[in-house]
Amino acid sequence: MTVIAINGANTIPDNGTKIPTVVTVYDSEKKNGSRNNANIGQPKFIRSDMADVPVQQAAGSTLPLVLTRKKGGDDGEDGTYNPFEHRKVVHPTSDMETFVHLLKGSLGSGILAMPMAFANAGLWFGLIATFAVGALCTYCVHILVKCAHILCRRRKIPMMGFADVAEQAFLDGPPALNRWSRFIRFMVNTFLVFDLLGCCCIYLVFVATNLQQVVDVYLETQLSVRLWIVIVSAPLVFMCLVRNLKFLTPFSMIANILMFVGIVITFVYMFSDLPAPAEREGIVKPTQWPLFFGTVIFALEGIGVVMSLENDMKNPTHFIGCPSVLNFGMGLVIGLYTLVGFFGYLKYGSETEASITLNLPKEDKLAQSVKLMIAIAIFFTFTLQFYVPVSILWKGIESKISAARQNISEYALRVSLVVLCCAIAVALPNLGPFISLIGAVCLSTLGMIVPSIIELAVYYEEPGYGTFKWRLWKNSGLILFGIVGFVTGTYVSIREFQAEFAGGHEK
Repeated sequence: MTVIAINGANTIPDNGTKIPTVVTVYDSEKKNGSRNNANIGQPKFIRSDMADVPVQQAAGSTLPLVLTRKKGGDDGEDGTYNPFEHRKVVHPTSDMETFVHLLKGSLGSGILAMPMAFANAGLWFGLIATFAVGALCTYCVHILVKCAHILCRRRKIPMMGFADVAEQAFLDGPPALNRWSRFIRFMVNTFLVFDLLGCCCIYLVFVATNLQQVVDVYLETQLSVRLWIVIVSAPLVFMCLVRNLKFLTPFSMIANILMFVGIVITFVYMFSDLPAPAEREGIVKPTQWPLFFGTVIFALEGIGVVMSLENDMKNPTHFIGCPSVLNFGMGLVIGLYTLVGFFGYLKYGSETEASITLNLPKEDKLAQSVKLMIAIAIFFTFTLQFYVPVSILWKGIESKISAARQNISEYALRVSLVVLCCAIAVALPNLGPFISLIGAVCLSTLGMIVPSIIELAVYYEEPGYGTFKWRLWKNSGLILFGIVGFVTGTYVSIREFQAEFAGGHEK
């Protein structure tokens, strides 16, 4: 643990800049502070006790600040600081457990939207593009985790969350980025909240649409999907008041079993009476590609959970590299998503729905059971997905609320967010463009643009951008690709919503 003492006097270096005197005590450093402080030309700060706060709790919090040491990879007096040896994890996860958690975090409702993604790309173009986008997403996760390891060694911090890595990278980067360090932290947390709450909205639409298809078969008067969203949201208001994840564990187990069984039965329907590939379009017009990009990014991108997984590992060095937990996990995920997308579109063609379960026969009892199983699984998953954005938002406002009103305030926040998700889902009950919009806006930013900027900042001085500045060109390309996906995906999704409000989609 870092001990901080701030004296009242100021130290004035040769350049005349006033720097507050900050005395730090590290295991390998003396009480007069870091021996590199005299070499720092500009005051830069890190969050000294960031490592002792769980990732989901550190996000959005305000932690003490301390003057950093000189950049350039000096890891202490002996230069051998290993952050992994200083991590305090009560129950560290093995490589296999991390692998399972990675699959659980990546295999969600997005896999059921992959046939729709192929419908917006074409059979063969979708096949190639899915592998390409999946490889880019995996590579950007490598960038993020590798930069986190570098920053942990430089700053002698055992672990960092996503927002922590972004903030410290800006402090390590060009002077022009230093002043934006707090902003990038805020932006990462904001996009994480938007992404996860957006997923919650998609879950509501997904559950309501599947329930509607099953129940309407037995009702003379059909209910609108918007009314079903309200019906589904009502019990969630009470379920989301549960603040301890331990009590939600049984629901998570049930959700995993139901999802697995439902997807297996869906495969049975998909592989029956498959038409010839020649009967499907190999490549569609480019104006539909942004919807494909947004959907695939939404389905594949697990950037929001990777730092939490890596921070909890018994052997963090096994998370990236070759071979690695990340490569094996994402390889399996990309393979499964491609399989579902390819054969789902091959089976249903232009009639492919936003979720493949909606293509299953409405009158078939087994198909109805699949829709109900997956709807229940997604319903239970809502509470787990909801937990993270609530934690981020609550940590940001908790200190501003008196102790006597904190319980009621947190419950009010939870209820308000469920109502907000319900309202958004009722206003935008079309799954296709909704999924694409979340993928284009949030995940192209968090999954490609931010990791690329982080690497440019971390490698700014040491070790540099490499021969012919290849890291600069590579990351510039990734940033440009992310921006194009962001702009085009957002534009096309909004146009789809406009068509819906104009009567282009019946609900």
